Amino acid sequence: MISKRNIIILAVAIFATLVAAYANHFHNGFHFDDSHTIVDNVHIRSLKNIPQFFTDARMFSNDPLHWGMRPVVTTTLAIDYWAGGSLDPFYFQLDTFLWFVALCVMLYFIYCRLLENSIQKSWLTFVAILGAGWYALHTANAETINYVISRSDVLSTFFICASFLMYIGLPQYRKYYFYILPAVAGVFAKETVLVLVIILFFYILLFECKLSIADVFRARNFKTLLRAFKAILPLLIAVALAQIYTLSKVPPISGISNPLLPYLITQTYVWLHYFIAFFLPMNLSADTDWTIIPNVFDERVVVGIVFVIALFVTIIKTSKHQNTRPIAFGLIWFSAALLPTSLAPFAEVTNDHRMFFPFIGLALSVVTSTALFLGQNPQVFSKYKPVVFVCIALVLGLNAYGIHQRDKVWKDEETLWLDVTHKSPLNGRGLMNYGLTQMNKGNYVSADSCFEKGLPLLPYYNLLYINLGILKGVTNKPQEAEEYFKKAISLSPNTFDSYVYYARYLTQVGRFADAQPLAEKAYQINPYSALAADVLMVTYNGLGMWDKLGETAARALAILPNDATALAFAKAAKEKVSVTVANIAPKPKTKLTAADYLNMSLAYYNQKEYQKCIDACIEALKLKPDYADAYSNMGAAYNQLQQWEKGAAACNKALQINPNHKLAAGNLAWAKSNLHK
Repeated sequence: MISKRNIIILAVAIFATLVAAYANHFHNGFHFDDSHTIVDNVHIRSLKNIPQFFTDARMFSNDPLHWGMRPVVTTTLAIDYWAGGSLDPFYFQLDTFLWFVALCVMLYFIYCRLLENSIQKSWLTFVAILGAGWYALHTANAETINYVISRSDVLSTFFICASFLMYIGLPQYRKYYFYILPAVAGVFAKETVLVLVIILFFYILLFECKLSIADVFRARNFKTLLRAFKAILPLLIAVALAQIYTLSKVPPISGISNPLLPYLITQTYVWLHYFIAFFLPMNLSADTDWTIIPNVFDERVVVGIVFVIALFVTIIKTSKHQNTRPIAFGLIWFSAALLPTSLAPFAEVTNDHRMFFPFIGLALSVVTSTALFLGQNPQVFSKYKPVVFVCIALVLGLNAYGIHQRDKVWKDEETLWLDVTHKSPLNGRGLMNYGLTQMNKGNYVSADSCFEKGLPLLPYYNLLYINLGILKGVTNKPQEAEEYFKKAISLSPNTFDSYVYYARYLTQVGRFADAQPLAEKAYQINPYSALAADVLMVTYNGLGMWDKLGETAARALAILPNDATALAFAKAAKEKVSVTVANIAPKPKTKLTAADYLNMSLAYYNQKEYQKCIDACIEALKLKPDYADAYSNMGAAYNQLQQWEKGAAACNKALQINPNHKLAAGNLAWAKSNLHK
């Protein structure tokens, strides 16, 4: 017998472990899509905008490519901003965590209800709390909990489970349709709530009508199927109408770019990957480098198809008996929850946060299978009881440890994208984003290396060319900078970011007239971008176009009242006196020293990019013609390229300046030994 006291102790222990596992995540920063939905989204900075979140899709993101109707998510983000008074990650991370804890508590009651006719009463609560605990502490869920905008997954799953629990736990109130309300709320969090209709339909068939999957296809059960469909029809209508409303407010979904058939066959292998990850959540990556598998006879596809067939056969077999139906239902939940991202050919073949919703069903299946095995083999359990409890502790403990480690990865942009470059080395976006972190630190050589490695992987990605343009501008290569900015515009002429960053660069070098049409174009495409507004105001300020500056400042203040930048420019327009606002267009480091170029040359040499090493040495010598170290590095690079005469000449120059230069002497000897061969 498992006493109530022991259950409470176990629940407290699991909760304490959960808090300890996520203790180092509460100050983790914003990442990836957080930038346009949170950091740069001015609309979340005022609670007065909340009503409009439910009618205006533009308020979800500051990027037109990502406008969407997830007003419940945006509302919670606005509350987080209000609570912290700024973009303090703590309040955002805490909010997500609290929703997650509430979800896990609900799972305990859901599992209890689903297991009541399968597991011995004395063990029921123990098995249910272990299932909920395993899900709560699962390492893969850290990918969702740490990624703030993935709160959409947490919220939609929460509302799906709330609706499901109300339906199965309070059957006497079904006639009032209260259970539909959470589902409708969930539609405003993410477009996955229709899956609840499938889940509820099979729940009615398996647990209330007591049919197996095989029974569903028998003619005598046709009326039963109709009754089950009639039972879910109000939910289906309500959710469908809410979904139609949200979809009517947004442009076509972006990010659906893969061919359908290869994507579908690839998903069979992805399902197997997710299934394995439940038991071995290793090599998690925030942004994978998986691509579609076009060949249906590829061994991965073959293995994936075999897995899917085995999955469905298991569902059919376990649905035959009452005590194993929770296993079947859990696998149905797992499969149904994967359908939205498996049927729509998204650009990303797989994402680790897609496991969040499906793993609720898989956790149920796994704990039920284990409990039934031990219950049917009491002698095994009696003999190996300590081993069983040690295994349970290990599973939960190792998953908690995994969460703690993933929290460290999600700490900031540098730690996250460095991990991506290791786990997903063929991901050009990962290389670019890690390069961005290095550029922001002033590690321009490392940034350039990352961007160059990313180019062959993403030859048509405008953001990569934008970042290359920024980098070349920072390192005093204006011609290359403009070429990259123009390339970005040619690749994506209808997005604002290509124009705004080019315009910002031109304002930084004082070319306000050239920046004007670009800044105006960026602002025309996206008037909700604070950066676009700021760059346009900088441009008008530089050109002395006071009327237009005043108009733009007024529009900016209408969106974000009391914005210090807009107020400063509004005052400048009124007084017709130019103003310098440092945080608008921060000046890059326009003058690198000879020592900077020497350090760059050494870094290039260590990366075996010898021609770039030579180019950096040439730039150093332009600033300091008697720089012996630059000649020495140049000589070493020429030697590596087997250009022995040039190597010897450079080393001789170094020794003429500094006769005691040991590295130059060594490199000269190396060059001469090869010249005489």
